[in-house]
Amino acid sequence: MTQHDRYSSPLAERYASKAMLELWSPQTRHGLWRRLWLALAEAEQKLGVPIPDEAIAQMRAHLDDIDFAAVAEYERRFRHDVMAHVHAFGDAAPAAHKFIHLGATSAFVTDNGDLIQMRRGLELLRSRLVRVLRALANFSRQWRAEPTLGYTHLQPAQPTTVGKRATLWMQDLVLDLADVEHRIATMPCRGVKGTTGTQASFLEIFEGDHARVRELDRLVTAAIGFPSSIPVSGQTYSRKLDAQVLGVVSGIAASAAKFSADIRMLQAFGEIEEPFEKDQIGSSAMAYKRNPMRSERIAALARFVGSLEPNANQTHSVQFFERTLDDSANRRLAIPESFLATDAILTIMENITSGLEVHPARIRRRLMDELPFMATEELIVRAVRAGGGRQEAHERIRQYSIAAARALKDGAPKNDLLDRVAADEMFDISRDELEVAMDPARYVGRAPEQVDEFLAEVVEPLLARQQADGSAVEEVRV
Repeated sequence: MTQHDRYSSPLAERYASKAMLELWSPQTRHGLWRRLWLALAEAEQKLGVPIPDEAIAQMRAHLDDIDFAAVAEYERRFRHDVMAHVHAFGDAAPAAHKFIHLGATSAFVTDNGDLIQMRRGLELLRSRLVRVLRALANFSRQWRAEPTLGYTHLQPAQPTTVGKRATLWMQDLVLDLADVEHRIATMPCRGVKGTTGTQASFLEIFEGDHARVRELDRLVTAAIGFPSSIPVSGQTYSRKLDAQVLGVVSGIAASAAKFSADIRMLQAFGEIEEPFEKDQIGSSAMAYKRNPMRSERIAALARFVGSLEPNANQTHSVQFFERTLDDSANRRLAIPESFLATDAILTIMENITSGLEVHPARIRRRLMDELPFMATEELIVRAVRAGGGRQEAHERIRQYSIAAARALKDGAPKNDLLDRVAADEMFDISRDELEVAMDPARYVGRAPEQVDEFLAEVVEPLLARQQADGSAVEEVRV
């Protein structure tokens, strides 16, 4: 079969980055298994198991030259993937053959390897989150004071600024980044726990010496770079760890989906548009169209990631006693694909946030259609100050507002609420005075200052703590 005759995941072919694809590749996964077997053998040797130095040297020399054809042949014979790799590693390191996997169960390599991959995956996502935050910080700073309609209930509300709205997207990502960093810092490995978590096989190897069994767990945990191992386990670590990790990953996807929904609506309004390349085609039929396809792809992938999160809790809930195997095939799909899809989401999000196109004239036009309605509270106060009644002023403003809104919907070229108010002697205000009241900057509150404070007090210190990612921007295949 050729590559065109078999199914291939779009995550691999179209969406995910090279770095994330490499992380979840068979080469990385099984290279980690060999490193785990080496760490186990080195720790066992240090604690008195008579493993020859030559065995250790051969294992170290063949960590990455995996003969996958030989592995496949062994797996056809044994119907067991871990034992297939044990034998293939033993062929490459014959002096170590009888010591590889000593005392361990399959979960020693599969579980510890999965946790290493998940932690590295979170580190990659952290890097992408930081890149998106840098792009949004630049955007927010540039448009900190540009008034725009705010929305509540998806209805026009008190104005905000373009930059302030971007801080809402950033705030979500800041919270996600804190969750990612917490999981990276606190994630335990499985360690060396034995067949049902009792460490019985290792107690046998060390002739009943509990202290050496505990030291073996500590040495291997340190060798693979974890601050701790999970204190107790069955055959596998608690699958609640998977649920915690996928909760963080899906949280990132949800934040990106909220951002993408806002961009799609803003593009429909004509206020802000995602990047559009010179020769890009928006529609195969309607040549004039410029569709927000990047944002739509974020929404699609985020929905997929969100559907995988409950999968982890469901799997955890049915791991009877010390473990069942109905988690294995499921986890091989759900965990990598959650990371691959979220990686793709952040790659697209960086592309969008680095090239957003803002149309101030359109923003102002839409704002000015609604702004007179938002100035009515000031007009009521003015009427009362001039000796009128608050309720009467409120009722007249209400009637004028309804009439002006109806006129707009029926085709009026502009909002004439101010003309109606200026003609009412009760308010004793000229049209020129009303125009002064229509400066949008008067209605954005502290939005520009909030942008400055958020960037200075939250985002910039956070970004300063993060090591700059010097990798090239990932190409988005649109």
